[in-house]
Amino acid sequence: MDEHAPGRRIGVTEAVPVDVDFPDLGCWARGNVGIPYVWRFAAKSRGPRVTIQALTHGNEVCGAIAIDWLLRQRVRPSGGSLTLVFANVDAYRTFDSSTPFASRCLDDDFNRLWDPPVLNSARRSRELDRARVLRPIYDATDVLLDLHSMTEASPPLALAGRHRKGVELARALGMPRDIVVDTGHRAGKRLRDYAGFDEPDDARNALLVECGQHWMPASACVAKQSMLRFLRHCDIVDRAVLDAHIDAAPLPAQRVIDITDVVTIESPSFEFVLPVHGMMSVAKAGTLLAHDGARDIRTPYDDCVLLMPAQRPKPGETAVRLGRYVE
Repeated sequence: MDEHAPGRRIGVTEAVPVDVDFPDLGCWARGNVGIPYVWRFAAKSRGPRVTIQALTHGNEVCGAIAIDWLLRQRVRPSGGSLTLVFANVDAYRTFDSSTPFASRCLDDDFNRLWDPPVLNSARRSRELDRARVLRPIYDATDVLLDLHSMTEASPPLALAGRHRKGVELARALGMPRDIVVDTGHRAGKRLRDYAGFDEPDDARNALLVECGQHWMPASACVAKQSMLRFLRHCDIVDRAVLDAHIDAAPLPAQRVIDITDVVTIESPSFEFVLPVHGMMSVAKAGTLLAHDGARDIRTPYDDCVLLMPAQRPKPGETAVRLGRYVE
């Protein structure tokens, strides 16, 4: 690869097609637990407390499509409880196809707030206020599925956190193919890593699924299939109901990617020096990837995998994660 090939600077924007319909979520606004856009259904028999979340980011519509479908199907648990959350609906309502990335959040990234010192602080923002309202939902959750999507077209990913239990949950779904073992972001803690979800000896567990590019129809299909397989694994819904909608086609064998480096942007002049894309593998250690001011970013080892390189990053945010396949 030519180290001097044209790259991509912070602030570059591209026209991106929006090929999915955004569901009208107004009919779910009242919720049924005293929190807007939160629905909980409980069975008489005991079982795990399961939560599925969409719209952690306001422009990531695939999870909203999946949960809207599940609610309209009137799926109910046969044991335990099922809670369905549309998280950042205020940001979702601002979506404009002419500026489709602007509605990711309003004030804060909702998925960087999940550290008790932040949640307990006097700081205020619209996302932080919503996080505090929703916090009791997550505190009462045994197993969480958080449905996301990505800026660029990339194969789906299961972000399993840093412990074995997360990998086991991803393997129980059987999809997506690539399971990512990582510690999150320097900019703040993800919901997937909140409290007991991130404790290796705690029975509570969580999985974040990146379903594909934000507005591709295939991403909504991945979200729905991941959700159905998650419910089947949790064993709280009649299996025949789920199997009627689960794609029976064989799935490829899963593989695990261990994230060894998270590149956090330090300079407003950050620039990739070669064309990058998600799941790209760089063959040689020491290959120059980017300039971050005076700092050079190079691959730390051979066959380095680039995960979710940011197209519109800001200083303090993650530019790219570097990993390698492991057994």
